[in-house]
Amino acid sequence: MEDRKQRIILVGRSQAGKTTLTQYMTDQQLSYHKTQTVQVVEGQFIDTPGEYMEQRGFYGALSVTAADVDIIALVQSAVDESTMFAPNFGSMFFGKPVMGIVTKIDEASPEQVRRADLYLEQAGASTRFWVSSMTGEGMDQLKDWLREK
Repeated sequence: MEDRKQRIILVGRSQAGKTTLTQYMTDQQLSYHKTQTVQVVEGQFIDTPGEYMEQRGFYGALSVTAADVDIIALVQSAVDESTMFAPNFGSMFFGKPVMGIVTKIDEASPEQVRRADLYLEQAGASTRFWVSSMTGEGMDQLKDWLREK
C-alpha cells in the first residue's frame, strides 16, 4: 500500500495564521493573502477561509470539507483576545483526531499564549503546539508530530 501524507484541515477565524502556517509547512515564501476559497496545498493541508468559523451558516460546509481528512487542526492566534471555538467544538468532526495550533507566539506575551492554549484545550484539541511562522519556533515539533502520525 502506498504511503500517503496525513491530510490536515486548518480551521480558525480570519487572520489566525492558517495560510501563513501552511506556507511555512510547505516551504513556500511567506506572503499574506486572504483565503477566499478552500485551498488544498500539496495534497496535505486544507486551508479554509476564516468565514467558515465566523459564520455558523458555513459549519455544514466545514463539516463536509473535513469529511476526507485525517486530522482536524484548530488554529488560534495567541494575540487574539477571544476565540470562535465553542467548548467541545472539535466533537462536530465525529471522532476524528483534533489538534490545536497556537500561532503568532512571537507577537504574544506568555499569558496570551497560555490563554490561547486553554481555548484550544476547551474546544477539544487534545494535542497542542505553540508556533511562530515568522521565527520558526515550535515548527520542528509540529512537523515531527505530523510525520509520526
